[in-house]
Amino acid sequence: MDDMLDKLVGIEERYEELNRLLMEVGTDYQRAAELNMERTELEPLVEKARQYRQALARLEDARQLQDSEDEEMRLLAEAEVVELAPQADNLEAEIKNLLLPKDPRDQRSVIVEIRAGTGGDEAALFAADLFRMYSRYAERRRWNVEVLSSNEIGIGGYKEIIFEVKGKGAYSKLKYESGVHRVQRIPVTETSGRIHTSTATVAVLAEVDEVEVTIPESDIRMDVYKSAGAGGQNVQKNATAVRITHIPTGIVVACQDERSQLQNRLRAMSILRARLYEIEEEKRRSELDETRRSQVGTGERAEKIRTYNYPQSRVTDHRINVSSYNLPMVMEGDIDQFIEELSTRDETDRLAAVGLEEDE
Repeated sequence: MDDMLDKLVGIEERYEELNRLLMEVGTDYQRAAELNMERTELEPLVEKARQYRQALARLEDARQLQDSEDEEMRLLAEAEVVELAPQADNLEAEIKNLLLPKDPRDQRSVIVEIRAGTGGDEAALFAADLFRMYSRYAERRRWNVEVLSSNEIGIGGYKEIIFEVKGKGAYSKLKYESGVHRVQRIPVTETSGRIHTSTATVAVLAEVDEVEVTIPESDIRMDVYKSAGAGGQNVQKNATAVRITHIPTGIVVACQDERSQLQNRLRAMSILRARLYEIEEEKRRSELDETRRSQVGTGERAEKIRTYNYPQSRVTDHRINVSSYNLPMVMEGDIDQFIEELSTRDETDRLAAVGLEEDE
């Protein structure tokens, strides 16, 4: 707690300094805007800090009165301690959350890539089920879903589907979904009733602007070809499908769902930028804190994160050892139980990383 209070003193001093500088800035409007932006960012934290200090002071006074020889005074003090202690604890938790460094990507929309893994057609069907699950989750939050690219198989599954989820805060929630998802069930084509295990890989990428990731034309090779439907048949006479290869990294992105070559190119470039940004972010994260790469929310694609067991109607997230026994509702997008617990666990880890972990 002392470390946190020391941090708050420095923040409050900076807040007061910003108020003084704003009074002196004069007609330098750009400087005034910069100062006011910083002040606005600090204001919620300063307000909570002041409420917290007041709560601690009142709590200390009440605890001292608990030793009073006056029985009525003692009872009043005990009642006030019961009321104030949880208030102080709640304010402390809120302040710790505000002190955490914010991921600048949290408020962004996302690009989600789902690819069938082991299991043949059953894996492709599972990929389609995951796409439906995330679409339903987005609907619950009034986010929009738009398919950017897909590679269907004839029975309603996807070898690969890439889609955008547009909505404020989409990345803050869906970033925990990156990894290998496993399904255990009896395929509809299975006559002997044996349970099969299949997988699909999910990657969640924060959407980025062109100014954030600049890709020189010399770094890409673009090929155009005719769009193909399920089974490989050509569905358009003109060459509108686009395949972009990023030469330095070897990343390949293909888009064919739009009717024009330009639209497919724009979508492919959007996906490529998101992938390149994620590569750079992963490098930065590993350099800053190697120890956290194996913990919650790292998004390691090779990590098996969740199992969907149909015979037992059970969904288990292996990172936090949390299970739901209502698989149908999960597949309809009810995944908040997992996301909220993952977010809480991640917050706890980050608090420890900045020296604000809970006292034992």
